[in-house]
Amino acid sequence: MQGIKEKIRAIPDYPKPGIMFRDITTLLQDARGFRKTVDEMVQPLAGTRIDKVVGIEARGFILGGAIAHQLSIGFVPVRKRGKLPWKTRSQEYQLEYGTDAMEIHVDAVQPNENILIVDDLIATGGTAEAAIKLIRAHQGNVIGCSFIVDLPELGGRKKLEALGVQVLSLCEFDGH
Repeated sequence: MQGIKEKIRAIPDYPKPGIMFRDITTLLQDARGFRKTVDEMVQPLAGTRIDKVVGIEARGFILGGAIAHQLSIGFVPVRKRGKLPWKTRSQEYQLEYGTDAMEIHVDAVQPNENILIVDDLIATGGTAEAAIKLIRAHQGNVIGCSFIVDLPELGGRKKLEALGVQVLSLCEFDGH
């Protein structure tokens, strides 16, 4: 069987020129690859108490739901502003040009719950940093962030580690 990295499709110049988009849909559609991905995202945390998985919109929902199911724990979506139907707490983050915001329901995380944040890819770390701040605003404990892909040149891992958060990734790619 191919490794996880080999199952990720590279799409040049998407969504704009100069970007090499790492498309995990090819990995997710492969049953063994998807299962191996979920297993490998969970395995380093064996023995750690995790109360909930927080998935970052949108591919983090797919991975986070599967991981929460495997661990028999709850799942919490973190979404872009205006997408959640009830009372929310919001956290802005930086984009290349401007800002955006992520939101979480006000009752999604309880004080002292141990939370694992999940997404497909860590690039600059902006959305993951916003998720960390939202969880900490609820007095939750972020026990780690787990990603399939790390783009180390963009500095996201270092940004999250500077916040005292353990960062796990299954593979790395050079560039953007």
